[in-house]
Amino acid sequence: MDDWISLKLKESKKFEKGQRIARPAKLIRLLPIGYPLNNKSNVIAVSDEKLFEVYAKEQWLGTIVAKGDYLFDQRLIPDFAFKVVKTLPQGEVMITEETKIVLEKINPIYRVKTNVTFKDIIGHERVKEKCKIIMKYLKEPEKFGEWAPKNILFYGPPGTGKTMTAKALANETSSALYLIRATDLIGEYVGDASRKIHDLYKMARDTAPSIIFIDEFDAIGLDRAYQSLRGDVSEIVNALLTELDGIEENRGVVTIASTNNPTMLDRAIRSRFEEEIEFKLPNLKERYEILKHYAKKLPLRVEADLMKYARVTKGLSGRDLKEKLLKIALHKAIAKDSDKITEEHIEEALKEIKNLPSPPKEMFS
Repeated sequence: MDDWISLKLKESKKFEKGQRIARPAKLIRLLPIGYPLNNKSNVIAVSDEKLFEVYAKEQWLGTIVAKGDYLFDQRLIPDFAFKVVKTLPQGEVMITEETKIVLEKINPIYRVKTNVTFKDIIGHERVKEKCKIIMKYLKEPEKFGEWAPKNILFYGPPGTGKTMTAKALANETSSALYLIRATDLIGEYVGDASRKIHDLYKMARDTAPSIIFIDEFDAIGLDRAYQSLRGDVSEIVNALLTELDGIEENRGVVTIASTNNPTMLDRAIRSRFEEEIEFKLPNLKERYEILKHYAKKLPLRVEADLMKYARVTKGLSGRDLKEKLLKIALHKAIAKDSDKITEEHIEEALKEIKNLPSPPKEMFS
């Protein structure tokens, strides 16, 4: 036990002697709030709540707190603050070995800032053409009335630029962007899911023009045959249908849902999307342009025939080319103390890509 905890235990004994009285805490509920002294707000993710409880007690054992107080982390995330939002019993209590410490669930809905433009999106000419209507609506929503492009479905393989396109739309129309995974809308208790959805749309209306981008949409928008296995999504579906139908109420708000497999979506939900925009895997020319685009951004210069690798990477998405090929090649070069990325490094990265199709006979597809 370190000196800090020993000091806290000594202080707690003094409190027991009458200098200050605090009852043992049965429960402390904490809300992660970031760095209030620096006016910064960060979100943390805790995957193991029991482990966090052990970690918290190691720091704050013997500490006396009340609702509204702050506890500051001094180990993994120095000066990160947690606000005490509930104590049992109420009033001043002391954190002991028996105290249950729990984290308040963070609202997964947040506004995203982006500097992505359509110039950053290589290929997808058909997608860009369709997005022109959305852009015009977001710039002048009052001119469209009931003809507004309110609900759009993006579909296609992972890594083909669906999220990136939503970011470009928001940036180029100066619209607020709310990115959320569909699974984050699932609530723990009855009423949680519908409240999250209605809160999401209220925020979007308040900051219109706005884009709501729901990723992994099939997680909640499954056909009703699959929903019987997922009873927790029915509440989400009903609340979402209500908002998707709110033509006048949601003026200046565009909902974009993203899925890899549109055929699995519930018909009632899918019918609410008046436009479906397909994102395809890049062709040879696009793969070459993507490799050139990201090669310019690498911290080491690339000395390799990028067309050669565009030809043998059919079936890879733009994200695959960046993350699985160029990034790994960069890491190989750095590990070998090289001042440049060569074909040797790219070849090594290529070998690590799983399920890469064999080079096609016709390499100009």
